Amino acid sequence: MAEKQYHIDVAPGEVGRYVLLPGDPKRAAKIAEFFDDPKEVAFNREYRTFTGNWKGLKVSVTSTGIGCPSAAIAVEELIKVGADTFIRVGTAGSLQKEVEVGQLAISTGAVREEGTTLQYVPAEYPAVATPEVVFALREAAKKRGYPHHLGITHCKDAFYSEEEGYCACEEMSKMRWNAWMRANVIATSMEESAIFVVGSLRRVRTGSILSIIGATWAGQPIVGGVGPEKAIETALDAFLLLEGGKI
Repeated sequence: MAEKQYHIDVAPGEVGRYVLLPGDPKRAAKIAEFFDDPKEVAFNREYRTFTGNWKGLKVSVTSTGIGCPSAAIAVEELIKVGADTFIRVGTAGSLQKEVEVGQLAISTGAVREEGTTLQYVPAEYPAVATPEVVFALREAAKKRGYPHHLGITHCKDAFYSEEEGYCACEEMSKMRWNAWMRANVIATSMEESAIFVVGSLRRVRTGSILSIIGATWAGQPIVGGVGPEKAIETALDAFLLLEGGKI
């Protein structure tokens, strides 16, 4: 049998080309419930992987844990076992009033306010999603009638930096968050930039669709009561569009 990857514990042939990337291992199991004939492939550390079928297409899901370091590892190792198209399915806080709780945010690129990607490339290098994946997500959301927004998202290392009183340089933190909001960044999350940068460097396709669960712009990072189902369905439909060459 081919050697399994060190962190994700997956070998070639055990995943499809198309992989969803949630953060939470429990969410990986929830996503697998959407598959036909799902099989749990591995569960090592924060990395839980299932493979199954979505309307005849072989698809997989691997949880990445929280943040860019573990997300980068997941993508690197999944590429080594044959995956080449990745969509992050996660949650985010809105940075714009019009991006409402319960809606979807499709990331076209990410602000690299994290440390992982600086170990790959200089700060001037952009973190961008693959255009055809973005277009497939948009088309899938339109077909399902799910309200959605396209735009730049924000990626950070420290979740609680969103809230007042947690940063030593309080005024500087406020200035940075205000800058992202004035720059029309639509939402904040914690994994996109690493997925996009690694994808660009390794010449694979990446995208991200986020369920808005909070109004960070209003000081409410988590409102609650919003599930990931719409984002999951949209991402799986996007895989079908990409496989069928309809984008």
